[in-house]
Amino acid sequence: MVLITRGVAGLRTGAPLDAASAEIVAIVAGLLLIAGIWTPVSGSALALVQIWNLLMRRGDPSTNILLSTLGAALALLGPGAWSVDARRFGWKRMDIRERKSSSH
Repeated sequence: MVLITRGVAGLRTGAPLDAASAEIVAIVAGLLLIAGIWTPVSGSALALVQIWNLLMRRGDPSTNILLSTLGAALALLGPGAWSVDARRFGWKRMDIRERKSSSH
């Protein structure tokens, strides 16, 4: 929701074309993340846009760092159990087995 509200607010200010395109990508990524569609792609797009905003010194740097970290984490974690991605492709579960100790 933060992405969508920040993106809409950025578009209302009449930003230049490069800033407006970054805001549109942020809005689309936010909508896709809320719906749980293309989670790795939209999380990566979010991280890239926020890093771009950080480098171009747009907005609050701490917010850009937080949102880029969350985007990267979502891209790495993948979709949740209730997401559209999980319904379409199946939800993957990883079981970590215990190590067998070897005695010397």
